[in-house]
Amino acid sequence: MEAVRRSITIEDLVRDWPSAVRFMIDKGLPCVTCGEPVWATFEEVARRSGKTESEIDLLIEDLKSHIQTGEGR
Repeated sequence: MEAVRRSITIEDLVRDWPSAVRFMIDKGLPCVTCGEPVWATFEEVARRSGKTESEIDLLIEDLKSHIQTGEGR
């Protein structure tokens, strides 16, 4: 299991935490189900969605919280 960070690929994120798909959709980030390449990183997807550096940092923290509270599986 890979740690959640900017450089995690969408493929690894979804494999390890399937509910990350819903999280990303809810946050306005395209993902696997939306046709985004699975080899793209979380940061690349967020940047293409127009997110700023600080917004990406907040998204990572929100995603970690989502996973730690048990909503991530």
